[in-house]
Amino acid sequence: MGQRQRLLWLEIGVVVGTALALVFVIPPILVGLGQGFRVNLLGRFLALAIAGLAIDLIWGYTGLLSLGHGVFFGLGGYALAMHLKLQFPPDTQVRLPSFMPLYGVTELPWLWRPFFSFPFTLVAIILVPALLGALIGYLIFRNRIRGVYFSILTQALTIIFFNFFNGQQKLLNGTNGLTDFQTIFGYRVSDPQTQGVFYGLTVLALAASYGLCRWLTSGRFGCLLVAIRDDEPRVRMLGYNPTVVKVFVFAISAALAGLAGALYTPQTGIISPRVMDIAFSIEMVIWVAVGGRASLVGAVVGTLVVNFAKSLLSESFPQVWLFFLGGLFLAVVLLLPEGIVGWLRTTGWEWWQKTTGQRRLSTYPKLELEMDADYEHLGDQRPNG
Repeated sequence: MGQRQRLLWLEIGVVVGTALALVFVIPPILVGLGQGFRVNLLGRFLALAIAGLAIDLIWGYTGLLSLGHGVFFGLGGYALAMHLKLQFPPDTQVRLPSFMPLYGVTELPWLWRPFFSFPFTLVAIILVPALLGALIGYLIFRNRIRGVYFSILTQALTIIFFNFFNGQQKLLNGTNGLTDFQTIFGYRVSDPQTQGVFYGLTVLALAASYGLCRWLTSGRFGCLLVAIRDDEPRVRMLGYNPTVVKVFVFAISAALAGLAGALYTPQTGIISPRVMDIAFSIEMVIWVAVGGRASLVGAVVGTLVVNFAKSLLSESFPQVWLFFLGGLFLAVVLLLPEGIVGWLRTTGWEWWQKTTGQRRLSTYPKLELEMDADYEHLGDQRPNG
C-alpha cells in the first residue's frame, strides 16, 4: 500500500471517528455538564459547516468568490419548511398554512401542492438550488465573466431574491418567513428526540458532503479546478472548456448550500428572507477565510469557530460582543492570512518540528506522492532510484 493510500485511509478513519464522536460522545458530555441546549446549537453550526464546504469548493478551489450562496441556502430551507407547514392533524378542516387565512387566502396555491410529498421535497431541496446555480453559472461563465464582476452579479442575485421573498406575504408570509413547524411523520418537530434525529442527520450529511468535496478536489479534476483558479486562459489554451467545469462545480456548490439550509431550518424553527440577505452570504465567506481557504477541514473549523465565538461572546458581553467578533476577524486576517488550518500546516507545523527535533532535510518528493506517477500499482517491482 502506497503512502497516498495510507493517508487516504487515515483521513477516512478520522472523518468516521469524528462523526461517531459528534453523535455518541459529545452530546452526552454536554448534557452531563448541564449544557444540553448547546447540542442544538452544535447541530445548527454543523449544518452551516456544509454551506462552508460549498463556499470553499467554489471559492477556495475554483477561485470564484460567490456572494450569493444565501439564496441557495434559503431555497433549501424554504423547500423543507413548506413540507413541514403542510403537516396537518387528521381532524383539521382548513388545510392551509396558518398565515394564509390572515391574508385572505382560501385555497392552497399551486406552488405549495407538490410539497405534500416528502420525496418531492427531498428532490427539491437538492435539485432546485442546483438547477438555479447551473442556470446562473451558465449565463455568467459562457460570457467569461469572472473576478469581481462575478462577485457583484452573485451579490445582485441576493438582492433580487431577498426582495422577491420579502414581498410574498400571501405566498410565503413575507418578511416573517415560515415558522411554527408542528409535526413531521407524526412526531413533533420540537421534541428532543426529533431534534436528536435532525442532529444525527446533520452529522451524516456533513460527513457525506466532506467526502464528496474531497473526491471532487482530489485527482485530476481537483488539479483542473486549481488550474482554472490560477490561470484560466492557459487551461483554455490547453483544450479544456472551463465553462463546463465551472457550471458543474457551481451547481454542486449550490446543491450543498440548499442541503445546509434544509438541515438548519428545523433546528432553528424558522426560515425567513434574512438568510438571502447580503450579510449572511458575506458571513459564509468569512467562515472559510477564518478556517483557511482551499482547505475542506478549514471550512468546517472556521464555521464552527466563528459561530461558537458569536454565541459565547453574545452571552458574556451582550453589549459589546460585536466589537470582540470584529477583533477576532481582524486578528485572523492580519496574523493568519491563510486561516487557522493554513497556519497549522505551514508555520505551526514548522514550529512543531523545530520544537520536537523532527525536522528532516527534504531533497525530492517520493514518486508515489506525485499524482502523475504511475508506479503505485507496480508494488515491489517499482524501479529503484
